[in-house]
Amino acid sequence: MTQSLILDPLIPLAALYLVAGLAALSLGLAIWRRMPGWWLRGLAELALLAAIANPALQQEDREPLTDIVMLVVDESASQRISDRPDQNAAAIANIEAELARQPNTELRTVTLGDGEGDTGTTLMTALSEALAEEPQARIAGIILVSDGRLHDLDRAPRLPAPMHLLMTGQPDDWDRRLVVSNAPAFAILGEQVSLTLRIDDQGAAPGTDSVPLSISIDGDAPLTLPVPVGEDVELPIQLPHGGMNVLQFTIPAAPGELTDRNNSAVVQINGVRDRLRVLLVSGEPHPGERTWRNLLKSDSAVDLVHFTILRPPNKQDGVPVDQLSLIAFPTRELFLEKINDFDLIIFDRYRRRGILPSQYIDNIRQYVENGGAVLVSSGPEYGAAESIYRSPLGSILPGAPTARVFEEGFTPQITDLGQRHPVTEGLESFAPEAEDGTGPGWGRWFRQIDVLVPEEATTIMSGIEDRPLLMLNRIGEGRVSLIASDQSWLWDRGYEGGGPQLELLRRLAHWMMKEPELEEESLWVEPTGQTMRIIRRTLDLETGDVTVTHPDGTETVLTLEEVSPGRFETLWEAPEIGLYRLDDGDETSVIALGPSAPREFEQTIAAGDLLTPLVAGTGGGIFALSDGAIDVRTVREGRPANGRGWIGITPRGAFRTADISITPALPAWAFLLLASLLIIGAWLREGRR
Repeated sequence: MTQSLILDPLIPLAALYLVAGLAALSLGLAIWRRMPGWWLRGLAELALLAAIANPALQQEDREPLTDIVMLVVDESASQRISDRPDQNAAAIANIEAELARQPNTELRTVTLGDGEGDTGTTLMTALSEALAEEPQARIAGIILVSDGRLHDLDRAPRLPAPMHLLMTGQPDDWDRRLVVSNAPAFAILGEQVSLTLRIDDQGAAPGTDSVPLSISIDGDAPLTLPVPVGEDVELPIQLPHGGMNVLQFTIPAAPGELTDRNNSAVVQINGVRDRLRVLLVSGEPHPGERTWRNLLKSDSAVDLVHFTILRPPNKQDGVPVDQLSLIAFPTRELFLEKINDFDLIIFDRYRRRGILPSQYIDNIRQYVENGGAVLVSSGPEYGAAESIYRSPLGSILPGAPTARVFEEGFTPQITDLGQRHPVTEGLESFAPEAEDGTGPGWGRWFRQIDVLVPEEATTIMSGIEDRPLLMLNRIGEGRVSLIASDQSWLWDRGYEGGGPQLELLRRLAHWMMKEPELEEESLWVEPTGQTMRIIRRTLDLETGDVTVTHPDGTETVLTLEEVSPGRFETLWEAPEIGLYRLDDGDETSVIALGPSAPREFEQTIAAGDLLTPLVAGTGGGIFALSDGAIDVRTVREGRPANGRGWIGITPRGAFRTADISITPALPAWAFLLLASLLIIGAWLREGRR
């Protein structure tokens, strides 16, 4: 309970000052005139002024409030390595025990986890939000339990009390980190690009000159080479295929280092082809020849070399060779010297006429086995004695002719396997459903070559009586495809509504170029923030579970559901950013959510340098938890709040007013009576004189 004197003037405060001024003036005049009752006049004026000021006694009933100590505990990713979780728990128990012995003191604990994305440790943000919820007048101290590595120092709030840092970590901690500082977003296939990487040792690291670096592309067998420590290294890379290439760099975990979370880096580089070099060989002029040429020339990224055999060598028409305006077919140059310069070779209704010797055709077979691609668009000649199948190339073609040629109308259909194959998956959406409901409403073709398909080949489109129409096969490192008809040009001309010839041939070419998005068996991830859309494409009717390996080594098994023929998906929310590995037993994939080594692991050695100015400005201190437990003492405001083995808090003496009562100092009539008596006294004294 406390008492205080307050004033509650009966007139405005300005008027009270004016009255006081007039009273002082009159008193001064009385003194100047040497009136004997001047002092009685002054007391009377003072009594009147006191009556107008209306003094009163205020009595307050106060309830003391506890002092609040804020304890902010950093439990971000960097605080979950080594023995730091145990240090956090021990520090919390120590502070709780110390404050339990302090009278009138309350502890508020705030736990800081990982923020969204790669924001790092937002320690000051968490402290600002916690302080905003408490009365500043009750804050007696702030204690941080952290490794001192924060990423929002500019968000530091105004600190109303001493702040201390209890720092985790050990004096002999050390860590090794792999950094890819420069990597292009895309690269041209066949050309080298340079990546800049560096391996840094932090803390009390042992002296090491070099460490082995493993490089893996799309999860393939890694290549290992030694890399010096502490130096920038320029690493030349040549991408193996078009589309997205996932490059993973890894250094082994050394004994004693804090964590291996920053020992890996993932770089995604999109491989693009500078130009697609295509050789088109037309065996003879026909209506579809111009369609092939127009289709390939419509793409500015395609370099087309087109030859049409108009006059075979065995033709005897009596015209002298020097009078012909035709270009001689450069067979040796194309199929012996420069064959590897082409990405795709197309034979359009080609027949053997002695132009290409068997040695050259065998060279084409070797070109495919070594990674090349051949597409054959066949006509009636494919089933004849001059068929290209009856050459060394026949051993790799996915269809053997039976010599039967069907000359009747039919609508191409996608086979059951083709519904799951990426080349023909969803092609029905490029045309409306037929009126009779039998399939896509595409235009008809009018010729099909009967072929027998080997077991290793894949039939993705069929024609008359479900006979094979489009076949694919893998030969060695290369790929071949066969269209058992020369009527695909009818789709391009729009006959009976046409069909998706452009889309079909685009997909076919990309499949033959080994573009990843057209692979039959593949596993990949489409990330959105920390949400993964895991996609498995397969020709099988079902697929196994996917095992996801987290950045910390833990595993999660996910079951995929079929969303369309040959496509299985699931959505999964990843618990943290970092490098994830996926494996379903057949296919593997690697995905980095955010950087593979998050911001939390850029600096893992505990240090208080960043917080030193802020802590020192409040009189607080920085203490290593490895030195042992900390005592908590009370200190007066403005005094140093730290010493050897102890930290200080400042009691604030805050209170809450429960009740207030106000009692006038004297009744108004008492002031008037006193003033009257003093005035009468002054009159009597001055009258007698």
